[in-house]
Amino acid sequence: MTDPQIGMLMLGLFIFIIMLGFPIAFTLVAMGVGFGFYAYYDPAQDFFNNRVFTLLVQKTFEVTSNDVLIAVPLFLFMGYVVERSNILDRLFGALQLAMRNVPGALAVAALITCALFATATGIVGAVVTLMGLLAFPAMLKAGYDKSFAAGVICAGGCLGILIPPSILFIVYAATAGVSVVKLYAAAMIPGFMLAGLYILYVIIRAVINPKLAPPLPKEQRNVPGMVVFTSLVKSFVPLAALILSVLGAILFGLATPSEAAAVGSLGALVLALLYGALTFERVKEAVYLTARTTAMVCYLFIGSWTFSSVFSYLGGHTVVEHFILSMDLSTVGFLIMTQIIIFLLGWPLEWSEIVIIFVPIFLPLLPKFGVDPIFFGVLVALNIQTSFNTPPMAMAAYYLKGIAPPHVMLTDIFKGALPFVGIVFLSMVLIYIFPGIVLWLPNLLYN
Repeated sequence: MTDPQIGMLMLGLFIFIIMLGFPIAFTLVAMGVGFGFYAYYDPAQDFFNNRVFTLLVQKTFEVTSNDVLIAVPLFLFMGYVVERSNILDRLFGALQLAMRNVPGALAVAALITCALFATATGIVGAVVTLMGLLAFPAMLKAGYDKSFAAGVICAGGCLGILIPPSILFIVYAATAGVSVVKLYAAAMIPGFMLAGLYILYVIIRAVINPKLAPPLPKEQRNVPGMVVFTSLVKSFVPLAALILSVLGAILFGLATPSEAAAVGSLGALVLALLYGALTFERVKEAVYLTARTTAMVCYLFIGSWTFSSVFSYLGGHTVVEHFILSMDLSTVGFLIMTQIIIFLLGWPLEWSEIVIIFVPIFLPLLPKFGVDPIFFGVLVALNIQTSFNTPPMAMAAYYLKGIAPPHVMLTDIFKGALPFVGIVFLSMVLIYIFPGIVLWLPNLLYN
């Protein structure tokens, strides 16, 4: 076999092994070292003096000293502190009062809460679980259709993948070598556009079929305006101020993402203290979860960069590049093909594996098709929304099922989530047709 053929064997074997359920990070390291030992083997050298071990150490150093990745644990810590500070229930209650006269009021309040909470924590499982414990029972008690309510929670809980400060964009920036700041600016309009389309869909469905989302009882709607205002000031304003200060500092160049994340972490601690929710146990949990998630991301980077280096050295990237170029695709055709592949990869894989392992295969082809890597990154983030809500491996559905009442079946959750997947596809079509949705703001701020 030639080296390029061995490279493709390496890729195919990796996909087969992770389908069997082996840990992805350690599979990447093992296959990178194994195939790298063959690729770099020199009979004149000592058996253990193989360059693949130097490569592994080098990639480990690059990951642990990467300035961009410093923001990952800081934003994670900020998110976990906010998550454990009982801020979400206050925010949902205030928005429920504010939206009391809107059709589908509870669902709209849940989506706005998810969108705001997504900007404080990009942790999908946490948002879906917390909203599933808080908003889902409230909607069921109000007579909402269980599939409709489940779809709202699953869709809204995944917005943190797209809305800044998303951890995905930090990882993508480190992988693609692009600016995190520009990625955040590019994702702002698409992120809130998607949330707006979700809300519009909910209102239209509630108007057409009120049985799906019955109006709130009259006594819950007759709330004095001052009570609503006071509730919003106490719950919405502090969190919004924290989010705007962090994002504003990043977007307007006042601080790097890492510096803004550090200030955001401190702000989250202060916010938790003001709400009387800052305890040693909660801080310890936040630190533990931050360390665990950060370690996972770092090991994925070490494994994927080692794997990719060996794969490229064997000529695997060249095979993929020649194959795609031989198809004589247009730019739109190339984008559609890559997004279909990423959509299918979203069934068995998490977003981190897709961004770190498979997206780099397409990155060298972007200049050949005239595709901006910022634009491509936002498309990838938008596409990955679908992986959390598309059967059979819809992780958001499984998160919700884990805390939902027994009478809510997994099929009910799938049924409710699929219309929102269609809205994601609609958003992608709009971005294909009007790329300015992504590129206008970063060009305005940084051109």
